[in-house]
Amino acid sequence: MVKKQKVKKVKAKKVKAEIEHDDSVSQIDVLENEEALKISNKKNDSLDRISGITSYDPLTAFLSELKRYPLLNPEEEKSLAEEYQRTGDVKAAATLVTSNLRLVVKIAFEYRRAYRNIMDLIQEGNVGLMHAVKKYDPAQGVKLSSYAAWWIRAYILRFVLSNWRLVKLGTTQAQRKLFFNLNKEKQRLQSMGIEPSTEMLADNLSVKPKEIIEMERRMAQEDQSLDVEVGDSSGRNVTKGDLLPSPLLAPDDTLSMAMFKDDLKYYLDDFAVTLKGKEKVVFQERLISDSPKTLQEIGDHFNVSRERIRQIEKRVMLELRKYLEIHMTEYFEDGVGGV
Repeated sequence: MVKKQKVKKVKAKKVKAEIEHDDSVSQIDVLENEEALKISNKKNDSLDRISGITSYDPLTAFLSELKRYPLLNPEEEKSLAEEYQRTGDVKAAATLVTSNLRLVVKIAFEYRRAYRNIMDLIQEGNVGLMHAVKKYDPAQGVKLSSYAAWWIRAYILRFVLSNWRLVKLGTTQAQRKLFFNLNKEKQRLQSMGIEPSTEMLADNLSVKPKEIIEMERRMAQEDQSLDVEVGDSSGRNVTKGDLLPSPLLAPDDTLSMAMFKDDLKYYLDDFAVTLKGKEKVVFQERLISDSPKTLQEIGDHFNVSRERIRQIEKRVMLELRKYLEIHMTEYFEDGVGGV
C-alpha cells in the first residue's frame, strides 16, 4: 500500500513538472488526460469483466500514447524551430509537433459540444498544428504553442462548420461569427437579466439584424431526409422525395415544346428567304444569331447610322410577327413557347 502511494506521488510530480514547462497547456492537458484515461480504463475494465470481450477506445489509446512524448522547454523548442527553419529537418518538425499534441487535445475539448466525435476534432487540430510548425518563425519572439493555437482552432472550426449539418452553415465570415457566438451572446445577456432583441444582438456582434434572423432560422431547423416514409391518403408508404414536384415539364408539355421549336426553326428559315439586303443581314446576324452583332457594327458595315439599322430591325420584327401569326396560328392561340 505504501509503495502504491509513492508511485502516485511520483506520477503527480511528473505531471506537475510537465505543466510548468508550457503554460498554454492548462485545463484539458496532461493532468486531465491522465484523469480521463483512468476513468476510461475503469469503464473498459468493467465491460471486459461483464462481457469477456476486450474493448478498444481510440481516445483512451491516443491519450495513453501522448505520455510517450515529453514537453519541450523554451530553449529546446527554439533550437528545434531554428533548425527546422534552416535545414528543413523532418525529425525536428516531428518533435515540435509531438511535443504540442496535448495542446490540440485541450483545444479540441473546447468544441466537444459542437461536434460529438472528439477524435475527429483532434485529427483536424493535428493538421492545423503541423501547418503551424511549417509556418512558425522563432525570430518573432512568440512561443510555438501560442502561435499554433490559432491554426489548430482555425482547422477545428472549419471542420465543425463543414460537418455540423448536411446543409452547410457559416459560409461567410459574418455567418461563422454568428454560428459560434449567437447563443453565447444570448446567454450572456439573459444572465444579466436582459431579454436580447434582434437589434441588440446585431449591434453586439457587429452584423446586420437580417443575418441574425436568418441564422436563428437555420440553427432551429434540423436536417430531414427525403427518404423518410410518410403515409398518403391511399395508405401507401411513400417518401418525402416522392411527394416533391418534378422540376421537369410533363410529357405532353415536353412534346409540345419540341414540336414548337421544330416548327419555329422551319418558319424562321422560310422567312429569311423573303428578305434581301440590309434586312436579311439584320435578321441573320442580329435577331437569330447566337452571337448577335451590335447596331453600330452592322451600321459600319453598310456605312449607315446605328439609328437607321435600329429602324430596319424594328420593321423586320414586325414583319416576322405577322408571318408567324399566319403560319403558326395554333401556337399563338395556345400560348405555347411564350409566343
